[in-house]
Parts: sequence; C-alpha cells; structure tokens
Amino acid sequence: MPVARDVLRHAAERPHRLALRGPAGEVSYAELARRVRGAARRLDGELSARGLKGALVTVGLPDPAELLVAVLACDLAGALPLVGEPAWDAGRWAQVTAGLTVDLHVGEPLPVESTGDPLSAADGEPRWARAAPGDRVWACFTSGSTGRPRAVVRTRASWTGSFVALGELTGIGPEDEVLVPGPLSSSLYGFAAVHALAVGAAAVVPGRWSPSALAGQLRTASAAHVVPHRLGTLLAARGDGPLRTVLAGGAALGPGLREQAAACGVGVVAYYGATELSFVAVDADGGGLRPFPGVEIEVRARPGDSLGEVWARSPWLAEGYLTGSAGPLRVDGDGWMSVGDLARPYLAGQALRVRGRGDGAVQTGGATVVPEDVEEVLRKVPGVREAVVVGTPHPSLGAVVTAVIEGEASKAALESAARAGLDRAQRPRRWYATASLPRTPSGKPARAQVAALLAEPGQTLRRLS
Repeated sequence: MPVARDVLRHAAERPHRLALRGPAGEVSYAELARRVRGAARRLDGELSARGLKGALVTVGLPDPAELLVAVLACDLAGALPLVGEPAWDAGRWAQVTAGLTVDLHVGEPLPVESTGDPLSAADGEPRWARAAPGDRVWACFTSGSTGRPRAVVRTRASWTGSFVALGELTGIGPEDEVLVPGPLSSSLYGFAAVHALAVGAAAVVPGRWSPSALAGQLRTASAAHVVPHRLGTLLAARGDGPLRTVLAGGAALGPGLREQAAACGVGVVAYYGATELSFVAVDADGGGLRPFPGVEIEVRARPGDSLGEVWARSPWLAEGYLTGSAGPLRVDGDGWMSVGDLARPYLAGQALRVRGRGDGAVQTGGATVVPEDVEEVLRKVPGVREAVVVGTPHPSLGAVVTAVIEGEASKAALESAARAGLDRAQRPRRWYATASLPRTPSGKPARAQVAALLAEPGQTLRRLS
C-alpha cells in the first residue's frame, strides 16, 4: 500500500477525523495509525527474524478495514502485499500463487504489537520515511485469474503520482466521505480506498455491493466509486444525501446515465483503463474519452481490421506481472503497453472509442473474465469435447458468462466443475450444448460465430436445464 506515510501524517494533524467506516464500525485516523504501526512492528519482527527483506506477503481478509491495516503495515515494514479474494481457501491460494515465492500469508487480522519504538533503522530514522517512488507497494490479481495467476505489481509512484490529477477531476479532498462499495481485492475499489486515505478523506468500505445498504451509506457520502451498470441503483438510493461526484470505471457508461446523474446534481467522471495500465482515458463532461493527464495513447491498426489495439504510455503503468505469471499484457521497447483492448482509429485530440477486448474477454459486473480460463476448466468435464465461452447481454450486469459445450455433459456436472475451479465472477450463468461447434478454417472453435448464434432470435443451440 503506497500511502502509509500519508495516514500517519493525517493522524498527527487530525487525529479524530474519521478514516474508515467498515462492517465492524468506525475507525479514526489516530486509531488507524496506532493499529498500522503496531501491526507493522509485529510484521517487521517476524520477517526480520527470518532474514527476509522485500518479502511477498499474501493478504486475504474478509474485513476491508483489517485488510487495509495489513497492507498499510506491509508498506511500513517494507513488504509487498499481494491481495486476493477473502473467500479463497489454502488450495485456491496455492493455485493462484503457483510459481511465486510467498514468504507469509495473512489470513487473520495482524496482531498489534504495542511496545517498542516505531520501525526505525540503525540511525533512529523511521524506516517509512525512506520510502522511494520505485518501491513495489501493491500487487493484486486481474479479474479472471485461475491456475495461471496474473498478479499485477505496482510501484509507489504509479499509484500516488496520479492522485493530483484525480483530485482535480473529481474534487475529492479531506472533507469528503467516499463510498467504496466493493471488494478491495479489485484494483478499482482498492485504488479508491487508497486515494481516499491519501487525501485525508473518510473511506466507507463495506467490502461488498449491497443495494439494501446503499441508502444508509449515502446519507453522509459525498463521493463514490462504482462500475457503470450500478450507477442507476446508486442514484436511486441517494435520497437527500450530499453525494456530488461519482467516479465510474470498468465498462462503458450506459446511455442516459450521465444525464440522470446531472438531474440529481451529481457529476460523473467516467474513465477507461485496466489493472495493468491504470488510468488511460477519462470523460468528465460527456464529450468522450480523452487521455488521462500524463497518458499518451496510440491505436495501432491490425491488418484487415477496422479496429486497432489500444497502447498506452504513462507514469501510471504497472511494473508488470509477478514472476511466473502470464497474461495479455504486452510491452514494446519504447515503454508502451497494451492488454489487447480494441478501439476505432484514433488521432490526438479526438475521442477514444473503445470497442472491447481483442481476446473476447467478458465484462460482467465490473469483473473481467478471460474466456480461455473458463474453457480450460470446462474441457476437463467428462463428455465435453470442446467449450466456448462468450458474454451475453444482461440488464444489470452488462453481460453474463455463457458457455456453449460441444459434446454430452449434464449441467450439474458442469456447474460442479465451475464451483471447484473458478471464482464466482467466472462461473457461467447460462449453459448451452451443441453436437458441433462452428470452427475457423484452421479448425479452432469460432468464438465470434458462437456469439452471433446466441444473438439470433431463433438460435438452435440447446439450453441446458
């Protein structure tokens, strides 16, 4: 976590200011600083006793406030936190960290060591005062990780350097209360909580999306971070609360939502980015996506295709995947990165028109599901010769993961395999079967043709029930 020093500074200047409101109650900046220092002292002692420097610490805690304490403590102790889903068991953690050397796992709240001096080097200077822009301070999994983990690692500067621009775009500052209604294992929500603490605001971190709890959360929240398909529900629940600005990312903003928000007196800042790329483009006024401050954008043409791949170059890019990971991220020799997203041809000064992932990734409820990850699990089910996964439209989630199976397998067997090998967002909601999948000239399943078949009103695929 790149903002431990900011938290300690806020605690010294405004100790009684609310820092966090989570499932277990409220935490002031003074209390947060006390717990972070104590947890860091305990963590530092354990790692030092084992002779570990720059340790990789996996963190899976269901309480978002405790998770923040743990990753802030990692920052003070000089460790790299790798944040995962709180529901993962030991087997799942072993699967997603295969190929990595994990030095410590935090599955319970860190004990707070209450004695001794704050983390100090030999000369007495607090170790956290020596934090450098290039420190590796946060790692998380891209949505859709399976046995082939995609753990993205970020430096301190790649997080904190964008805070000034974000503050100017949203107006979020120390007097705000910021609603972060999702799991902090998501880079979108994790960043939201980090930014709030960095500027001295109060972060409301329920840990999950709960429509029934929104009205209470919005009584005092002046800002919020959401995925676009949840903006309508958020606006309907705001009542007479002070909500004035919403940051929406993770998918395209639906038609009419900006106008609906404006009618409520709420400004919307929509953005496009990726876990690996951070912010790429932003639309603060409805005029279309423009490069986020500090970002250069290119759309590189693909032979025979009207769409091109989006490439970005900026100080906010991730360092990459942790050792042993594989994924869609590509880097060229000039510092440009791409995850394969597609867009219309683009010239500087124009709006960026993003058209989806080149790998067919499904955007569902703010999560990005890579079809190949799901297909790999489904192919192992007895009776399945081949599987194709696509996204089909859904009124509230944007899309749902839909699987089409070639062969004979029961829905019960397929769902059992999905529960055992996939995270919740990855599991297909709709199941179809066919005797023969359409294929490309090279013999590979034709994903685009399968998606087109599903979109036809009279499609002939057999729905499994």
